[in-house]
Amino acid sequence: MRISPAIPVMLAIIVFSACKLMPKEESKKEAKAVTSPDWIKQSNIYEVNVRQYTPEGTFKAFETALPRLKAMGVDILWFMPITPISQKDRKEKLGSYYAVADYKAINPEFGSMNDFQQLVKNAHAQGFKVIIDWVANHTGADHPWLTSHPDFYNRDSTGKAIYAFDWTDTRDLNYDNREMRDSMIAAMKFWLNTTDIDGFRCDVAEEVPVDFWKECIAQLKKVRNVFMLAEGDKGALHKAGFDASYPWDMFQTMKKVAAGQTNVLALDSVLVRQDSTFPAGAVRMYFTSNHDENSWNKSDFGTFPGPKHAAFAVFTQTMRASLPLIYSGQEEPVLRTIPFFVKDTMEFKNYARAPFYTTLLNLRKQHKALATDADFRRVNVGNDKALYAYVRQKDTSKVLVILNLSDKEQTITIADESLTGNPYNVFMHTNEPLKLQQTFNIEPWGYIIYDYTIR
Repeated sequence: MRISPAIPVMLAIIVFSACKLMPKEESKKEAKAVTSPDWIKQSNIYEVNVRQYTPEGTFKAFETALPRLKAMGVDILWFMPITPISQKDRKEKLGSYYAVADYKAINPEFGSMNDFQQLVKNAHAQGFKVIIDWVANHTGADHPWLTSHPDFYNRDSTGKAIYAFDWTDTRDLNYDNREMRDSMIAAMKFWLNTTDIDGFRCDVAEEVPVDFWKECIAQLKKVRNVFMLAEGDKGALHKAGFDASYPWDMFQTMKKVAAGQTNVLALDSVLVRQDSTFPAGAVRMYFTSNHDENSWNKSDFGTFPGPKHAAFAVFTQTMRASLPLIYSGQEEPVLRTIPFFVKDTMEFKNYARAPFYTTLLNLRKQHKALATDADFRRVNVGNDKALYAYVRQKDTSKVLVILNLSDKEQTITIADESLTGNPYNVFMHTNEPLKLQQTFNIEPWGYIIYDYTIR
């Protein structure tokens, strides 16, 4: 989603009210209907902001980072929109990636179609999957369809093509038009067939009719079993065929916990609300930052400053059914807002957070316990308003995560016999005997991951 500073990010957030849980049989039925690629189960996503990633801001320049990202453990590369940007009503100097001028072309700012094809080929050779950002809700203000197919757009009473919010550089598409729907699906197939990408991240997916997505995804999956990520927080998107979605409700609650406005019990309330409206096992893309949050709300350095970031990063990487995201520059870290409409190159020098992320990403790859379909069980280890602890388990793989999401030191008590043993402390690199009723302290915003996996 691309939202200007004048429009709060809250416009993009759907907060669900609590309601009765879905009947168990219906949940199972919905879960079976999802046919996601197997490779997402223990995977992760890295969002690539091509314009700002290097001084050149090109595909070829970014390509040199592939070995480093592979070594860090990155699996899926999500490229923000790579299509040309409209000139009409352009925002500031370079405009928004999300004002698409042509659905079947490359933004010359980044290079050529051949450059992107070579990048995808190289990425695949190194073991990455590649998805691109897709803007189906609207086009730029000078897209050829505005003249060749004026009926492809929603219009006001005067016949003028309209736009939503303050997105003055865009024009809304009319999904009542059958030919427009077919043209959109054809454009998406073009990228699958021309560049061999592995899927799409779909911008403002909630603004596009669900019945379109159901038809579109079914057709795309006939080409290959693509990965489909929805920028949206509605269970209906999963029922339409999306493989993962944005947990905006959870993210907003994470921010409140970090700010001391609520306690960790609120995180469980989000899960209850999700369980009432989403298919069982719905995969969510947890994050501490992304391009919207960085540009308009300063996450993660603004929302989760200092030690708070690491605790919440562990949360995003280990939560139930999580397919975690890392945004460009978080491994450095780039501790500033990256503007949206002008060139402002990120500086990569020390990669200070890279070892931290490498530990988490490799842990996910090595342990089925952190797979999207692994079990999740909350456990009580002390102050239930400050300590958020849970066990992830699948077959012989078992992981215990303990987070102190408060600004005070807390005492941990091992009161659950299933937590006893001699697990490996992932970040301390040592085994630690845990006995029943054993107590020890954890610092403010501290985090512990214990690996009980039987090898």
